[in-house]
Amino acid sequence: MTERKVTPQARAVTRADVARYAGVSTAVVSYVINGGPKSVAPHTAARVRNAIDLLNYRPNINAQALRRGTTEMLGLVLSDPTNPFFTEFAAAIGTAAFVRGHALMIATARGSEDVETRLVEDLVRRQVDGLIVASVFARPDLVIGKVNRNTPTVWIDAPDVIPGYACVRSDSYHGAVTGVQHLAEVHHHRRIGLVVGGVGSPNADPRQRGWQDALSAAGLEPGPFARVDWSREGGYAGGQTLLDLSNRPTAIFASSDLQAIGVLRAAHERGIRVPEDLAVVAFDGTKESEFCWPPLTVVAQPIVEMAEAAVRLVLDESRPEVYETFPGELVIRRSCGCPVGDR
Repeated sequence: MTERKVTPQARAVTRADVARYAGVSTAVVSYVINGGPKSVAPHTAARVRNAIDLLNYRPNINAQALRRGTTEMLGLVLSDPTNPFFTEFAAAIGTAAFVRGHALMIATARGSEDVETRLVEDLVRRQVDGLIVASVFARPDLVIGKVNRNTPTVWIDAPDVIPGYACVRSDSYHGAVTGVQHLAEVHHHRRIGLVVGGVGSPNADPRQRGWQDALSAAGLEPGPFARVDWSREGGYAGGQTLLDLSNRPTAIFASSDLQAIGVLRAAHERGIRVPEDLAVVAFDGTKESEFCWPPLTVVAQPIVEMAEAAVRLVLDESRPEVYETFPGELVIRRSCGCPVGDR
């Protein structure tokens, strides 16, 4: 039986290896890598850099960051990574973090409170410089307080003020008012339904309150509504419920793009034309809303501005307890019935 040779794995190159090769101390290698604090003669620095290149030395970034008192890493916890809104939001947060010299570590709770708690605990143990969280919990402050109150935390897409923390979200209440007003005042719909998320939530979503108040301001009776999941499937179920009514609505405001796309499918299956027989307006403004058919009229959230605010606040050493709210913008496309050509 032939004995198999086992080749040992190559040992990682250390700073001491570079120092020996260049004929200098490890302190000099550190000065060259970090640009100080002491100056190094040009010919010596060139010798050190040559050794780094030849030995393919890679400094331990984490160790360097910890010595400076920062990991230069932010943690982002998302409740639903499959939602295009959160995908686009995460990308914008990553860009904003990079501009401020930080990398982004993304974790996904997938709608589970237990998973979210474990993820937050893990990110805290990794000593991230701050957390940005779109929480599954109705009262996330109670959870994070048990984990580590010392880690700067900013909540995004929070339904209400969270005492002791900074929060960033769009003004979904006035966004719903804007969308419903457009349907009532521009297109003269008198029966406007609502598909809204928040199954199991004890409080009405701000979009539901905005829908109710906009109907009241227009002198209209409350239309039918369906409370469903924040998903295409939820929107499809809600659309089925509303469109199968004997006195179905002639317009629907959906609390997310995904729900609106589900409504479009339910309408198509019933031979209900959009926008000729049914107008649809959604809240979010993701790319998905632009490329479905017909393209959705939306109240678009200012994702880039919200992402920049979240990163700015989580890195603010004063730990401001603010609730920054950003207005949405009505973007007109085909689904509401406005004459927009071939768009």
